[in-house]
Amino acid sequence: MRHALGVLGVLAAGVLLAVSAAMNYRFGFSLGKTALDGQIYGAASAAADCFKALVPFFFFAAVRNRMWSQAMAAAVVWFVVTAYSMTSALGHAALNRLDTTGQRAVEAANYQDLRADAKRAQEQLAWIPQHRPAATVQSEINGVKDQRLWTTTNGCTDLTGKISREFCQRFHKLSAELASAQQAAKLEVRIAEVNAKLAKTSGGTVMAEADPQASVLARMSGMDVATVQTMLTIFVALLIEIGSGFGMYVAFAHWRLHESAERKVREPVEAYQAPASEVIVPTWSTAEAQSEDEALAAPQPAIAPPVAQPRIANDNRTPAKPMVPDSDVQRFYRERVVAASENSSLTSTELYEEYCAWCEENDKVPFAHPRVTREIGELGVKKERIGKRTRYFGIALKSATDKDDKTKLPTGLPKAA
Repeated sequence: MRHALGVLGVLAAGVLLAVSAAMNYRFGFSLGKTALDGQIYGAASAAADCFKALVPFFFFAAVRNRMWSQAMAAAVVWFVVTAYSMTSALGHAALNRLDTTGQRAVEAANYQDLRADAKRAQEQLAWIPQHRPAATVQSEINGVKDQRLWTTTNGCTDLTGKISREFCQRFHKLSAELASAQQAAKLEVRIAEVNAKLAKTSGGTVMAEADPQASVLARMSGMDVATVQTMLTIFVALLIEIGSGFGMYVAFAHWRLHESAERKVREPVEAYQAPASEVIVPTWSTAEAQSEDEALAAPQPAIAPPVAQPRIANDNRTPAKPMVPDSDVQRFYRERVVAASENSSLTSTELYEEYCAWCEENDKVPFAHPRVTREIGELGVKKERIGKRTRYFGIALKSATDKDDKTKLPTGLPKAA
């Protein structure tokens, strides 16, 4: 389950990082005078944004190893690349929000104009008096024109009597009815066109507000819409930058937290480490050295295989502490450092150089100098700060003591001529 959560976290952080890198690339591309310059600036901006996600790993590793100069440099680099990425994110978010809200405002205004136009046409259509269809009225007017009175009145321009006046009144009444029918037909066509345009518009344009989210937040907070839009733009930019900057570190830390918890459950209590003052270094006299050489020169008897010794019960009532593997620094100290007189001392640099040589011989990656110094100090070795150097007293390098023993000649042997 935790592996699935870790993978999902890495994927989410990767998406945020890709979005942030794309925004930085667009921002950097817009700075170029030519297409090639734009690509150069865009690539540099995207690389800086990706480096922003890696800097937290370097920073916290340097802090853990107490390498303060590297931690300070990582913090400065992170601040610079994050500030640059923040500007591009703000510009991109503001541009998209303004474009979206502006387009929505134009569409909403057009929708309202169409609704108003349709309403005016409906009102004008209601003002028109009752009438028959235009084709019916036109056919009746044509019938009137075929009568003899149309000719005698010269098209209702020369009225001579009551009959001619009644005839022409009928003709003008039909002409007015025809005009009303034609006007009504035009308004109906206009209303149909407006309704067709309204039917094609999307549902989002029906909203009266160009930015509903900012409007709602403005009413809730009591601020104006422009201030709320600015705050939302900053919030979106912070979401992208913080998510892309620390998302990877948080996602990978998920595994490290579980591994640390499991290691604490599996590992028993550390075994007791004897201080350097309790380490017994055997000393050899000249006679013992000679006897040892004679014993080595004599034929050796066959050595019987070791007999398993019975396990001695613990005298104390408390159970014995289980043994755990030594750390690399403890192994180095046991293999390369011996107890010496109080006047013997080693500097921290000499001890670290010997530790690096031991790591190279054993194919190990050396720890940082501060960590090695701290772990050796935890072993109980006496140390003092003299000048600008740390010195350890009462210990010596095993290689140095072996070299001194080889150069010393045992007493009783004749010196070379």
